[in-house]
Amino acid sequence: MKNINNFKMGSCMTWYLNNLPIKSLIILALVWLNIQTPVQAQEIQYTKPSWWFGVAGGANFNFYRGSTHMLNAGFTPPAIFHDGDGIGLFIAPLLEYHRPDTRLGFMLQAGYDNRQAKFDQVKTACDCPADLKTNISYISVEPSIRFAPFKSNFYLYGGPRLAFNMDKSFTYKLGINPAYPNQAATPDVKGDLSDVKSTIFSMQIGAGFDIPLSSQNNHTQFVLSPFVSFHPYFGQNPRSIETLNITTVRAGVALKFGRGHLIAKPEEVLVPDPEVQFSVNAPANVPVQRRVREVFPLRNYVYFNIGSTEIPNRYVMLKKEEVKDFREDQLEMVTPINQSGRSERQMIVYYNVINILGDRMIKNPSTTIVLVGSSEKGPKEAKEMAESVKFYLVNTFGITATRIRTKGQFKPNIPSEQPGGVRELDLLREGDRRVSIESSSPVLLAEFQSGPGKSNASETAALQEAPLESYVTFNTKGANEAFTSWSIQIADEKGMVQSFGPYTQESASLSGQSILGTRPEGDFKITMIGQTKSGKVVRKETTAHIVLWAPAKIDEGIRYSVIYEFNDSKAILIYQKYLTDVVVPKIPANGTVIIHGHADIIGNDAYNLKLSIARANDVKKIIGSALAKSGRTDVKFEVTGYGEDPNFSPFKNEFPEERSYNRTVIIDIFNTGI
Repeated sequence: MKNINNFKMGSCMTWYLNNLPIKSLIILALVWLNIQTPVQAQEIQYTKPSWWFGVAGGANFNFYRGSTHMLNAGFTPPAIFHDGDGIGLFIAPLLEYHRPDTRLGFMLQAGYDNRQAKFDQVKTACDCPADLKTNISYISVEPSIRFAPFKSNFYLYGGPRLAFNMDKSFTYKLGINPAYPNQAATPDVKGDLSDVKSTIFSMQIGAGFDIPLSSQNNHTQFVLSPFVSFHPYFGQNPRSIETLNITTVRAGVALKFGRGHLIAKPEEVLVPDPEVQFSVNAPANVPVQRRVREVFPLRNYVYFNIGSTEIPNRYVMLKKEEVKDFREDQLEMVTPINQSGRSERQMIVYYNVINILGDRMIKNPSTTIVLVGSSEKGPKEAKEMAESVKFYLVNTFGITATRIRTKGQFKPNIPSEQPGGVRELDLLREGDRRVSIESSSPVLLAEFQSGPGKSNASETAALQEAPLESYVTFNTKGANEAFTSWSIQIADEKGMVQSFGPYTQESASLSGQSILGTRPEGDFKITMIGQTKSGKVVRKETTAHIVLWAPAKIDEGIRYSVIYEFNDSKAILIYQKYLTDVVVPKIPANGTVIIHGHADIIGNDAYNLKLSIARANDVKKIIGSALAKSGRTDVKFEVTGYGEDPNFSPFKNEFPEERSYNRTVIIDIFNTGI
């Protein structure tokens, strides 16, 4: 083995210093250090950090020694290569721990470690020059003991190196004989070296110097650390065959930062207490509350995950013994007027769609269905998806297999992905990967029914809770800076005083009942008492008329919804009939119909907004036409489109079934104008 002193270090180091920015970084660090020196002369406020984090980068000067001949099982060149040199990149996150002014510490670096090289050119038997380049690289983990012999910024370190191979490629180039310059060149041979060890265990030692980039007056402190390390050839035989080994000298720089502990406080300066603004808001009652009774449409699709023919686990799957206890009228829900939570309520219904279907088929033994699977991989996989649904219905609900027919096809009868489409194809294909439930029996695909005695639709109701806006609010703007705490004293017309608090935030709310008791209303003098951080007591007074909150008038309504196909603003025939025959007769005389259109997230915002408005207007047109035929002109309409706005979207958009339900128009019917 050659001594490391014989390596061509001079030429390598000259190349490195002339081509990498190490000199510039060191000069910049020294300039920054000179700038920081006057600052460090000031009063020190923080200790030096014990924990340091950062990144190290540099160059590996690689020296290959030994011999290599057979490159892999498929290629052995006609020459033996011995020596090689090269420069590779090293970059790694780092972690250090060493307490200030101590000698011992710990370092850890783990990152990309390239050991590429070019071998010395050799001559083959035909007097042709042969060249070999290797690109061996690793993910290296290098824990080290850090030792600062003089308790200064200079330190030594050393420890093991555990390397995991990630690249082992080579390029072999055979030149032409100079005596035959017109000879055709031989193509380069490229491939991977064989018998490369997947893991290497070796060692490394080095030295570095920490150059502060920031003052100890800063909580977060930075240092720049030039370093050099030596990785001897012990353990660095990259291959399990032949005698090739690598010795590496690494030079680079690390940028580290850490946070010190506060060791001194600036001298306190007396300043005036901040001004506090005090106000009271005592609102009147909310005049009207809304609630609706909601009807859910039931989508006849079961969506499947990409690459799977099993029913996704987001669908509710019953055990055989649980079927006797399942009833769709058990799926009770509450329905506030806003859209919040509707996705979860609807999905409770939707993810029970197979169970609802099985329950209805048990109750209606003469009904039959066709399960039509659609898969981008073809009819065979599509039918397997349909068979998964059939297997569940037959084996769990005991449905006779002859009542269920299955088939498979590439796309559903009404596909989302259209020929020539190029945008958001992943979402479109997710929507087309499904099993459609088809039946000539309307009872199987009717709207979801919930609750005892309901014959047509789910009509569940929930009363809106008392709004927080009815509470009396006390605002003390600036209290966080001025007060340690504050409290409230409330005196009525007879001089009776109630106390509330203390509070530490800038705002507090009390219900009217906690102040009034059973009284309907009253006039009060309200005093805010604050304790300042300097020990003073501050009082501010105001008056307020407080009204006891009472349940507001309830405007009862019914909510219906219809679903549109992808990128379509014309309702299918079954929903046109539904709006005309079911919804319109529910509209009372002088009633109000509020129509909200929505869209999924596929497509751009502006287009989806126009699409949602078009859908809402389509519903208004259908309802208006039916009303006109019966001679009615007494109904007031409010039409709004929300597009894909997530603040108003009825459902989430994570799964294809949620995107399908977001292609909806919601119709709220109230007795009077709102």
